[in-house]
Amino acid sequence: MSKATIFHPRLAAMTDDWMDLFGYLAPAVVTDTAAEWRACRETAALMDFSMLRKVEIEGAGALEFVNTLVTRDVSKLTMGQIAYGALCNDDGKMIDDCTVLVRSDDRLRFCGANDRDFHLFSETAPSGVTVREITDAYPHLCLQGPKSREILQSISNKDLSNEAFPYYSHREDIEIAGIPVFMTRLGYTAELGYELWVDESRALELWDALMIAGEAHEMAVIGMIALDLFRIEGGFIIGGVEYDPTVSPYECGLGWSVNLDKADFQGRAGCLRDRDETRLRLTSVALDDGGDDASGAPIFVDGTEIGFITQAVRSPYLGGKTLGLAKLDIDRIVVGQAIIARVGGVDVSGEIVQHPTYEKERRKAKLG
Repeated sequence: MSKATIFHPRLAAMTDDWMDLFGYLAPAVVTDTAAEWRACRETAALMDFSMLRKVEIEGAGALEFVNTLVTRDVSKLTMGQIAYGALCNDDGKMIDDCTVLVRSDDRLRFCGANDRDFHLFSETAPSGVTVREITDAYPHLCLQGPKSREILQSISNKDLSNEAFPYYSHREDIEIAGIPVFMTRLGYTAELGYELWVDESRALELWDALMIAGEAHEMAVIGMIALDLFRIEGGFIIGGVEYDPTVSPYECGLGWSVNLDKADFQGRAGCLRDRDETRLRLTSVALDDGGDDASGAPIFVDGTEIGFITQAVRSPYLGGKTLGLAKLDIDRIVVGQAIIARVGGVDVSGEIVQHPTYEKERRKAKLG
């Protein structure tokens, strides 16, 4: 049975359209998906991401310990920095895509979406390193969109400018409407955005303060169907769709995060093998039709099957055209290449397009 987050009472007053996301109830649609998409792209959007798994790792050698598990080299990260990458099993296959957030050399936080994360850390932690699961203790809101900084700055006690709070960093000295938060500068939409972790005892206060502050900026609360639009337009992956325990980081778009030059880490030998042996790579395709039904469709070039679509949507950014993330043979990925997708037994024309399709250089997210 899906668990309810602490924000469920506020959301239940706004929608009765729910779905499961990582074992928690999440709103599928709050008002209208098209309006929710516009809000995030044009003003601001608020979403409940409390279901992301959060782990606190502390003690002498904590940073070195985490570096033996994740694919990124996090050994040189300093206080306030964040690294995104993969957590793999012993065979170099995906457990989770995740962020490591460094508070000091011996104090870290880890954020992913799989219960296995906590168990892995707790079962392998060396003497002197403690591991604590804090998912429900720190509910988690995301505020994304071009007006997100302006909304937060209006009720913040600190400077949130790009210079003071750069992309892929976190801060612990910020209060929003007088409420202490653990705040990160990242997101899942390719827009300027922030994530706010808050003590459970003050979570609803934070929600109410953000709703009041966002009203003047036409901020919208959004659901997970809109989030699928953002993630596919922005080229973001999700467990259970782009990867499972049979998939390597190279296949699901995280090959860039595998640092084979650092000291041994969990799954290194498998990653080294898959770097050359895995033929599929993640990219984006646009089709003349199909929408959601194109999810899972095989893709052909000149009659030869070259891969498949992981998930497809009708993209507002492309004027309603079908856009999908796809895993294709690495040698056949050429932007502009004509393709055929077999959607429900019908051949639909399309082409390989820029990946990510929206904000490839992440200028909006980085510079705001």
